[in-house]
Amino acid sequence: MSILDHDGPLHKEATAWRRHLHSIPELSFDVIETAAFVADKLRDFGCDEVVTGIARTGVVGLIEGRVGGPTVGFRADMDALPIQEQTGSPWASTTPGRMHACGHDGHTAMLLGAAKYLAETRNFPGRIAVIFQPAEEDGGGGNVMVQEGMMERFGISKVFGMHNAPGLPVSHFAMRPGPIMAETLEFAITVTGRGGHAARPNETIDPIIIGSHIVSALQTIVSRSVNPMDSLVVSVTKFQAGSAFNIIADQAHLSGTIRSLRKEVTENARQRIKTICEGQAALLGGRAEVEFIPSYPVTFNHPAETRLAAAVATQVSGSANVDTDVAPTMGGEDFSYMLEARPGAYILIGNGDGPGLHNHGYEFNDEAIPYGISYWAYLAQAA
Repeated sequence: MSILDHDGPLHKEATAWRRHLHSIPELSFDVIETAAFVADKLRDFGCDEVVTGIARTGVVGLIEGRVGGPTVGFRADMDALPIQEQTGSPWASTTPGRMHACGHDGHTAMLLGAAKYLAETRNFPGRIAVIFQPAEEDGGGGNVMVQEGMMERFGISKVFGMHNAPGLPVSHFAMRPGPIMAETLEFAITVTGRGGHAARPNETIDPIIIGSHIVSALQTIVSRSVNPMDSLVVSVTKFQAGSAFNIIADQAHLSGTIRSLRKEVTENARQRIKTICEGQAALLGGRAEVEFIPSYPVTFNHPAETRLAAAVATQVSGSANVDTDVAPTMGGEDFSYMLEARPGAYILIGNGDGPGLHNHGYEFNDEAIPYGISYWAYLAQAA
């Protein structure tokens, strides 16, 4: 790794940025202070253009290289999660009920470090567009940036993203061509029965009983309705009903998520959920209505760009530390919208041992910062 040494000035500076951002977590599109911090830094670095207000709070900085060539986009996400932090770190969240539990503070700091390096050296062809996106966790900020014409406005021809991976050692990278993260679809089920006194259940149609049958029956979708070679998750994550120990409620409300790596599998699961819910409710004398809320599409890595990302990661860390066929995960990621709009690749960077993502004890590992900055810098030269 020749671009950036550990404990050098840029590593220390980017670590300070990361810890500052960690202390001021903001949610969804309301990353106002974070976006202002990013924009100010990009201006200080001497970026040729800094554009704010894309998808409300998104920021794009343009850096011109030494010779002509394409414009390549590098993306980092900025938003935090509604979780109460329990790390006890000196730079812990100063806002109760919010924390950077997914490492977006680290993603932002690494891309800022790369932007500073690239603006100083200009040793790459074409232009680099550093993209700082709001609302990855909730709201699909990546889709909003695409829909607002970001790719066309800045002439972006390829786009690359990065996410930290707890459990993967620091200095390691992982990627794969094709689907690397799942399509997500949320569902909400309303079960309607007939309420009454708990002492006279024979006079009621109990929506809790109906809902319980629905939960059990939905488990058959993965085990009996899908090819075993296809990946699918159907999880009921909420079940709400009733208000007192002696009252049988009128309604029960269930909700959950579908995750798959192929649209056809998702559609099959959607149809089966609707059929099962309506059928189970009718069998027990009630009624069920199902609403589906689309979330993120499959995060699909384009083959040529994935090979490029792998070659660059190998430059940074050596071939022994680069996995080019990592198993896909069933998590969702709205960088998928950018990969639908332009060819590109999404890569995982090791965060070492410790709590997983979306955990109140998680923290981004600052030792990963030099590897992330180096990856972006080498990629600018190669892309």
